[in-house]
Amino acid sequence: MSVSTTSRVVVTFPDRTRARTQRDRAARVSMALAFVVAVIPLAWILVTVTTQGAQLLFSSTWWVNSQRGINSTMVGGGARHAINGTLIQAGVTALIAVPIGVLTAVYLVEFGRGRLARAVSFMVDILTGVPSIVAALFVYAVWVGTFGFQRVGFAVCLALVLLMIPVVVRTTEEMLKLVPNELREASLALGVPRWTTIVRVVLPTALSGIVTGVLLGLARVMGETAPLLILGPYTKNLATDLFSGLMPTLPTMINQDRSELGQAAAVERMWATALTLIVLVLVLNLAGRLVARLGSVSR
Repeated sequence: MSVSTTSRVVVTFPDRTRARTQRDRAARVSMALAFVVAVIPLAWILVTVTTQGAQLLFSSTWWVNSQRGINSTMVGGGARHAINGTLIQAGVTALIAVPIGVLTAVYLVEFGRGRLARAVSFMVDILTGVPSIVAALFVYAVWVGTFGFQRVGFAVCLALVLLMIPVVVRTTEEMLKLVPNELREASLALGVPRWTTIVRVVLPTALSGIVTGVLLGLARVMGETAPLLILGPYTKNLATDLFSGLMPTLPTMINQDRSELGQAAAVERMWATALTLIVLVLVLNLAGRLVARLGSVSR
């Protein structure tokens, strides 16, 4: 009986391995430096806004009172009117943008073929890069210039819809693509219609990602300023009617107090309003992260 042995020869390249290690270290150092450079201004902004405006946020009157009867030299008042206006506009914007965005994403993923799908995807890409002031001027030209309507809060919502739709479309589109095709095929094999498969199988599976995209889109539009300055006149009183002509919001409240920077009380309210807006946007982002963690779509 003969036994054959096979010897394995391992060839190493010390120089090549050392070069790869050095490049890896250089890349890690570069990424760490880039992270530090990006965090420094963010941390500086957060520290500045917090130290300047946190005092008013701990006052109960800030959350329950408006600025009615408060002038630039008076201390006091609150941001309830601006918080209500911001939440109302964000809610109406979501009611319009979310159905359009989700249905557009469903069409692109489930049915989109040919020139129409490419045209829709191209238009979504264009909307993604549109500055907020361009969207506001477009709505102003149509709403005020063409139809002759007044500048009201609903016109602001229309401009914000143009900014929110592409965020919802792209997020929903990516989540729908993550849904395994086996689920669709199994449902169709059982004789379930295509639209029922989408409503009962595909959308529920991707629901957490869709909700995350909606919350992130809301976080973006809540901080926009240009549409509010162009289309939504500010008032210091409580206002909940989007068609009344006046609608207070946090960004316009910041701008109002900024115009009165000579007064210490106005400056303090400006910082507190900015911090309030940051807190609201932060809560929405954290909610989006939480939803994404509670239920994620995997292949």
